[in-house]
Formats: sequence, C-alpha cells, structure tokens
Amino acid sequence: MNAPSDKIKRGRKFDQVLEGAREVFLRDGFEGASVDEIARAAGVSKATLYSYFPDKRLLFMEVFRLECDRQTGEALSEIDFSAPIDTVLRQAARHMLASFLAPFNQAVFRICVAEADRFPDLGAAFYESGPLRLRQEIVGHLAEARARGELAIDDLDLAADQFAELCKVDLYTRTMFGGGHSFAEAEMTRVIDGAVDMFLARYRA
Repeated sequence: MNAPSDKIKRGRKFDQVLEGAREVFLRDGFEGASVDEIARAAGVSKATLYSYFPDKRLLFMEVFRLECDRQTGEALSEIDFSAPIDTVLRQAARHMLASFLAPFNQAVFRICVAEADRFPDLGAAFYESGPLRLRQEIVGHLAEARARGELAIDDLDLAADQFAELCKVDLYTRTMFGGGHSFAEAEMTRVIDGAVDMFLARYRA
C-alpha cells in the first residue's frame, strides 16, 4: 500500500529526501528520528521536506514501502523456485527469518501495533508491502509442489501461514523482547531446519 498520494507531493529532491529518511529511520527508528536530522541527512531544508511530506508518519510509510519492495524483491530473486521443495523452503525460511530479525522491520512492527487505533493504514502498509507479497509467492509454489505430487495440502493459505510462524520460533521472540538482533549461524540454521523438517513432516505427500 502506498502512503496516501493526495498528501505527498513529488519534486526534484523527492528521491533525495527518501534516501536521507531511509538512512535515519534505519539507524534511529521512528521515534528516534527527528525531522531536523532527516533534513540534514537528505541535504535539504525542513521546508523542502515538509513540502513533500506533511508529517513524519507519511514519510516513514513511503520509506518502509520501498524497503519492503527491496527486501521482498531480493528474496524472490534469490529463491530458486524450480528447485526441490526442501531447497525452496530452506531458502524461503532463511529470508523470512532474516526479515523477522531485522531491526528496522521490528521497529515498524512495534509502531504498527502501538498506532493501530489511530493509524490503521500503517498496519495495512506493513502487511501488504512485505509479508503478503512473500506469502502469495509461497502459496503459489506450494500449489505447484502439490500439483507435482510432492505435497499433500488442503488449505494452502493456512500452510503458508504455519510455515511463517515456524520460522519465528525462539530467535524472533527473543529479539522482540530485547534479546539482540545478531545470532550465530548455528542458531539460525537450527530454526530454519526445524521449520522445514516440521512442515514437511506434516505436509510431504
């Protein structure tokens, strides 16, 4: 979902503002990012920044939408959907886990929860720009694997959601409660392999 287009004005320094905002949001999060610092990082005046984005929330939504597009596009380009289902699921699990643990994505999640009543469009933007896109791709591949006789799945949407939740085991919960964002490769592999093995134990034909 894009930020409301009728409230955003584009101009010569629009991309410059977005790049400066991305740098600051990734470093400081939403609450810690000041408009003054964003303007400085973007090399523009506050007046120019406000001429494009009337409030920080809209700017954050647009930056996050673009970041989601980048992350999801990167994941989809690196997953070999023609490979055996075991390989595809492990590749997908690695990208999903990395996304779950990314500080910027977790900051967005917290903001969406905190602002759900006042700004429901934030949550919709979060879901549609990232998780929904990858979910749709996974559902499509599960359907193909089912058609080839590799998987026995009645509810593809539920199976895709279950797989995503399996990828959150342990590390995601620890991170959300302040347990850090950096984990050893062995810890990552443990979660990934566990997710794939359990999923296939349930759905392999």
